[in-house]
Order: sequence, then C-alpha cells, then structure tokens
Amino acid sequence: MTDTPHERDLRDRRFYRAGEESRFADENPDRTPQTEHPAYKLAFRDTDFLLRDELRPVRFQLELLKPEMLLDEARVGSTLVMYGSARIPSPPQVQARLKAAEEGDEFERKVAERLAEKAQYYDEAYRLARLVSEKAIIEDGLRQFVVTTGGGPSIMEAGNRGASDAGGESIGLNIVLPHEQAPNSYVTPYLSFQFHYFALRKMHFLLRARAVAVFPGGFGTFDEFFELLTLVQTGKMKPIPILLFGRDFWTRVIDFEALAEEGTISRRDLDLFHWCETAGDAWEHIAEFYELKR
Repeated sequence: MTDTPHERDLRDRRFYRAGEESRFADENPDRTPQTEHPAYKLAFRDTDFLLRDELRPVRFQLELLKPEMLLDEARVGSTLVMYGSARIPSPPQVQARLKAAEEGDEFERKVAERLAEKAQYYDEAYRLARLVSEKAIIEDGLRQFVVTTGGGPSIMEAGNRGASDAGGESIGLNIVLPHEQAPNSYVTPYLSFQFHYFALRKMHFLLRARAVAVFPGGFGTFDEFFELLTLVQTGKMKPIPILLFGRDFWTRVIDFEALAEEGTISRRDLDLFHWCETAGDAWEHIAEFYELKR
C-alpha cells in the first residue's frame, strides 16, 4: 500500500479534527438500538448532556471562550463600553411616550416626564459612539475603542447606531431573559453575542474595555457601574476613564458625598469617575487620559 504525499508530510495532523469526526458519525449507515440511543451521541454534540447541572463549569468555559476567540479573530484590541437604561426614549419617541401616559395616574405621568427629560442622553450616546467610530483608531493592527453595548434598546441602541452610521462595526452582548429580548438592528451581526450567565457577560464587557461611558439607568446599570468601581477601587483592575453622564440624575439617586462622609468609601474614590454631559466632554477626557490626538 502506497502512502499519499500528505500522509508523509511532517506538518500534517495525525488525528482528525472534531468536525471531521462528526461527519463520520453522521455518515454511519448503521441504525441500531445502540446507535440510536442518546448515550451513543458524541458528548460535544449532545445538547441534553451539555445542559445538565454537572456541566455548568464547562458551560462557563464555553461562554468565556466563544466571544473571546471571535473578538480576537475580528482584530478587536480594545473597546468603549456603554452602559445605560433600556427605557429612556429616543427624542422622536418622546411625544408618543408622553401622550400614552396621559391616560395613566399622576405617578405614571411623572415617570414619563422624567424619562422624556433624559432623552438627551440617547443623542449623547449616539454622538459619542459616532465620534469614536469615525476616528477608527488602529494600533498594532488591532481596532481600538470598538463600541460595545448590551445589545438592547434605548441607550444601547444609540451606541450601536452611532457606530453604524459612522461606517464602523460595534459589539452587542445580549443576555437571555424570561421575556422577549433581541439584539437591536444596529449591532454588527458577527459581533452579536448571547449570554446565559450575567457574570460571564459582565466579564466580557470589561476584558477589553479602555473606557466606559455610564448613562442614567436602573438596577442593571447600577450593577455594572458599581462592579466596575469596585474592581478599580480594590486594584483588581487598572484605572480607565469612567465617564458618568447626567450629574443631576446620579446625585439625586445616589449620595456619593454621603458615602465619603460616612467613611464607607475614601474621598479619593470620588475621583474614580469623571462627570460628563456631552460626547465632546467624554472624548476629551479619554484623549487626555491616553494622550491621544484630539
């Protein structure tokens, strides 16, 4: 029997790849009680097996690896992360939102008015994402400050939309929720990821982050913002620009000064973030921090 040239090639693999083995398994013509039983499935193709509670550590690893590998392949070096509410209307939606609230009680009308006041931050999120994407900074062959959001509506949509309108690509890190939730249409399809675990999603928000813009938001935004502050405060993460948009909102819902006065944080911890109101403010701070050309 004569070997083919590739079989004598020292660089050739000695074992078949998993994809090839899967094809061999599919081509097996024998259909017997043994081959038809779930136990006979290749473990990595057995969804029921992978979803067992005992396989949670494996699912953690898969959810860490998949986005990491695909972002490496996409040459994403660093990101500009944008956190914010999924409920703030875009400016064109304000009047419809206010009109819909007219039939509600006083509390509902007040909520609609307050959300309408924050519609400006949809525009600022859009402007910041567009501004950064237009700069298209590349270092060592890697794309820098790629816009990254939670992939949902409102502030997240504004970020992805701004990048898209600038001709850039952007990342969306969605999460599976009991109610319907899908990526907004401005996320770059091959950079649109879905997560089961909040912890792994939050890790991917920060693994490549070189700046984080935080807009008014609710529990999710608070969670992401305070975890980021904790990581920098404790030295687990090196300082990066943390851009806090909406001073009136944040000082109304959180008394930062009181935390310092109570001694539960240091006064210098108040310098971990930078107050912003406009996209221009945010970019100036990022550029100064990294000594970038304006």
